[in-house]
Amino acid sequence: MSRVGKLPIEIPSDVTITVAENNLVTVKGPKGELSRTFNSDIKVEVEGTTATVTRPSDAKEHRALHGTTRALIANMVEGVSKGFQRNLELVGVGYRAQKQGTKLVLNVGYSHPVEIEPEQGIEIEVPANTKISIKGIDKERVGALAANIRAVRSPEPYKGKGIRYEGEYVRRKEGKTGK
Repeated sequence: MSRVGKLPIEIPSDVTITVAENNLVTVKGPKGELSRTFNSDIKVEVEGTTATVTRPSDAKEHRALHGTTRALIANMVEGVSKGFQRNLELVGVGYRAQKQGTKLVLNVGYSHPVEIEPEQGIEIEVPANTKISIKGIDKERVGALAANIRAVRSPEPYKGKGIRYEGEYVRRKEGKTGK
């Protein structure tokens, strides 16, 4: 049995989960609504304040889907109740970020500023000109936008300059030495 898959999902009082035909799971909460279609072999059952995910057999495909389905539903519940946040920091002389309307404008050593437009439902905040905060209810989309922003100028190993996740350790290399 999957260690992740067999755990029940606790549902907060202000969150509702509905399972429609074709295994369409809809989660509604105070921060919004998320829905996703899961494999029809995996069974999702809601009883009171808990939801459980069960699989029909111990086939390799079912074992893989069991834990994944449970984790995705748990992330949907957490997203609509608390939300997700990813923080980035800019390290480098002259590297800065600012907001213009909903767009994020990055000055990170290129000859031009880089503009990033967040998709619907994702919010970008710039508390300081070297810090970026990405918030939303969908963990996958928040993480993807954070990865795209980091990819604009990922940290390099010699001086450590670039955009990194908050608390990320960048392994440093020694530079060239003379004769």
